[in-house]
Amino acid sequence: MSEIKRDDVLNCLKTIQIPSKGQDIVSLGMIQGLVIKETEIGFALNIDPQDADAMEQIRQTCDARLMALAGVKKVVSVLTAERAPGEAMAKPAASPRMPQHGPADSLTGPQPIPGVKHIIAVASGKGGVGKSTTSVNLALGLQSLGLKVGILDVDIYGPSIPTLLGVTEKPTQDENKNIIPIIKHGLVSMSLGYLMKQNTATIWRGPMVMGAVKQMIADTKWDVDGELDVLVLDLPPGTGDVQLTLAQNVAVNGAVVVSTPQDIALIDARKGLDMFQKTNVPVFGLVENMSYFLCPSCGERADIFGHGGARDTAQELGMDFLGAIPLHMDIRSTSDQGTPIVTHQPDSPHTAAYIAIARQVADKL
Repeated sequence: MSEIKRDDVLNCLKTIQIPSKGQDIVSLGMIQGLVIKETEIGFALNIDPQDADAMEQIRQTCDARLMALAGVKKVVSVLTAERAPGEAMAKPAASPRMPQHGPADSLTGPQPIPGVKHIIAVASGKGGVGKSTTSVNLALGLQSLGLKVGILDVDIYGPSIPTLLGVTEKPTQDENKNIIPIIKHGLVSMSLGYLMKQNTATIWRGPMVMGAVKQMIADTKWDVDGELDVLVLDLPPGTGDVQLTLAQNVAVNGAVVVSTPQDIALIDARKGLDMFQKTNVPVFGLVENMSYFLCPSCGERADIFGHGGARDTAQELGMDFLGAIPLHMDIRSTSDQGTPIVTHQPDSPHTAAYIAIARQVADKL
């Protein structure tokens, strides 16, 4: 198999001219986020939103010419737009392969995702609180209640779902160019991590991130194994572009906020709660992760990060406290091995804690 060289890709794209500017798209700096992975090429075409229709033709030309290169089997491209400092926010260009009924090209308010009944967002105010581990085990807990569940890893910069689910294969496409998600542990799953090279940094600007998120949502065939009862969105930490894009474009039924008991995590968790309230997304409640440490040798309990902070915060803000998950080696080891504790140790007290949280979430749906 011949290696796809970056110079060959750029030289191919240099053959595509913008007549009104008299230059090619590479020289104009329109190619951003170029990624080459084995037989696949991905990039964003940075455009003026007012030229979206004409640029869609350019994008299709890019795909066709790149597909003609030796060794190329797949090209994923998106249109994106950035505004200059001081310029008014322009209407975003539609992502190139979005179905007309999908949320990604809708600017009229939050829309449902085809093939999905309910959507839950799992968020945290800061990183390192175990949000992704909670997301996976919550999804598996919902599945244990008899629901058909999927999970979407929306953390573009640090996708964890491939590791947590133990997924090493890549998604495929059907005849309509829809992405066929990976099914592991019974969960229908999709992550940008499935498409990116491991140990490679993702260096994308905000509009490119939003375009990738929208395309993953709209292009994935979520009902590949039947309509999903619930799709769990594992959000990146914080309150940035991805969270706002989803809140504004996707009809999220409710959010679960994960925090540790310590004050600094709870301060950031409050910011996440405030964001959901301002974007009219109902908050189902708070989960206190790493709530306490139970020594496996002596059984002594230690409140390493404090204890009860999330419960107190939930009470103070008038929302539900969904439950506490301990800091335990079994949860860590099963997560690292790609065998989440809810499936690997279904009779453990930790699994019972996740299922109890899942049952409360299901009741709210």
